[in-house]
Amino acid sequence: MLVLLGVVVTVFFLFQGFGDPSRLVMGQRADAATQENIRKELNLDQPRWKQFVLYLNDVSPIAIHTKEEIERKGLKGVFLGGGNTKLAIKWPYLRRSYQTKREVWDILIEALPRPILLALAAMLVATVLGISLGVLAAVKKDSWMDTSAIFVSVLGISAPSFFMGIVIAYLFGFVLSSYTGLHMTGNLFDTDPFTGRHMELQNLILPALTLGIRPLAIIAQLTRGALLDVLDQDYIRTAYAKGLSPRMVVLKHALRNALNPVITAITGWFAELLAGAFFVEKIFYWKGIGKVTVDALEELDFPVVMGSVLISSFFFIVIGLLSDLLYGLVDPRVRITT
Repeated sequence: MLVLLGVVVTVFFLFQGFGDPSRLVMGQRADAATQENIRKELNLDQPRWKQFVLYLNDVSPIAIHTKEEIERKGLKGVFLGGGNTKLAIKWPYLRRSYQTKREVWDILIEALPRPILLALAAMLVATVLGISLGVLAAVKKDSWMDTSAIFVSVLGISAPSFFMGIVIAYLFGFVLSSYTGLHMTGNLFDTDPFTGRHMELQNLILPALTLGIRPLAIIAQLTRGALLDVLDQDYIRTAYAKGLSPRMVVLKHALRNALNPVITAITGWFAELLAGAFFVEKIFYWKGIGKVTVDALEELDFPVVMGSVLISSFFFIVIGLLSDLLYGLVDPRVRITT
């Protein structure tokens, strides 16, 4: 909760002073009276500290609102109290877009399934290939396989996502498009005038591959390093002495105990990808939270930007907590005590 509070404070004061929201809402030709009414509606006529308190009251799940605020903002939740002022246990109110007048929550929820699917696909590719490459490099230490795996991982870490996105889109979506059947840009859903709206999963391949390159490289290096440390332990020598096959020793005993740093990398990268791969979504025209945020920044639509940052921070926190729980499931040496 303290982390989220810090994010709310940072986001609020970071985006204060960038343009006049009343002009963004009504346009540059709004008359003074209309502009003043908009400023009053947005609480811009209040001192800065009070604006922050009102914003915190809006985004907090437990807050105090009047009947008029509940109706005007369309708040959803449970409201306690018989008077005009009520204690609200509600969904956070992220306010409305300056440009479309839609609720920010609706805009982000509409875009959320796409980055979830994209992040899952990217992390699936990165996890399977990264762990496999790391295990191969550790088992074949100092061989050409190990050297090749290290070279590929270093190359993957060094290449920026936006550069790899452009290269992959051009190569597989344009030059080799007749062979791959893929396109440079494309969304998850497409609308055909004859068949209607349908899912286009092939449009997921190139952005997922682009996003998965860097976490794949990091997971491979972490798996190799952790596995090499575990393979030097006494209980691994004991397992070999008992006559267990090398595959059984590596996969069942060594790898399981070497996955803690890998889990940290997987959950951390998944949270980052889920929060919004801005450049990749922009390059491939994938309409996720990243593209929504970039478009909102271009239009100075700060409620949308602030809402996306808050939701992204929430994902980081939740996935961080889940990674702590996974440690106890994967590594038998870790015990969660209450």
